[in-house]
Amino acid sequence: MTDVDTTVPPATADDRTGDPDAAFIAPVAMENDPDALFAGDRGILDADVRRVLVRVLQRRFLLAENSPAEWKLLLEHQQMIESRLNDLFVRLVVDHQRGVAYKEQVRSDEIDVPILLKDEAYSRAETLVLVYLRAVFQRETTAGATSARVDVEEVEQTVLTYFAESDGTRASQQRAVRTAIARLDREGIIEEESEGRYRIGPLVEVILSAETLRDLQRWLEASAPSADPEEAAS
Repeated sequence: MTDVDTTVPPATADDRTGDPDAAFIAPVAMENDPDALFAGDRGILDADVRRVLVRVLQRRFLLAENSPAEWKLLLEHQQMIESRLNDLFVRLVVDHQRGVAYKEQVRSDEIDVPILLKDEAYSRAETLVLVYLRAVFQRETTAGATSARVDVEEVEQTVLTYFAESDGTRASQQRAVRTAIARLDREGIIEEESEGRYRIGPLVEVILSAETLRDLQRWLEASAPSADPEEAAS
């Protein structure tokens, strides 16, 4: 007859306490975890890198000229930041030549991609201002200039020729142009150096490629042949 071991195993801590949660790892208090930035923090990025990641998500563009410290951190930790964005189906684009970084929504016909980023389309007035700025920038840089500048009056004078009477009063049209200029200033496409005078940044080339510029010019010629922003810029 085979002997049966009837020895009772020693009681565990869980058996003695009767606490079913005792088998799980107790959370570490924040004061005992020097790497945690807040209670329950499971992130692995340093605080400064996390801030850059948030800036990329918050802003439409990150400019090296305007944010040199953040730009430096972005380049130093680009792979990690890209990884975090890719987890959200977002792509990071870094243009080293122009010193600009921006994000793009990943779209695919092969997999289901939830859309996180919404397209912020430019209004008609904003598009008209962009076309004019792009034409001026192209003219000046082609001529060898390192930068291009415009006065708000010359922008307004050209863009207003594309408004019809049905687009409202002249005062409302002027407000639309000024509002467009203000948005482009906020986005870093232009920068006000003195009252009413703006420097056009290289970001305008990212917004409007040469091909897009040609398409928009054809659209303008068809919709309002009274003026041509490129001719007005020359």
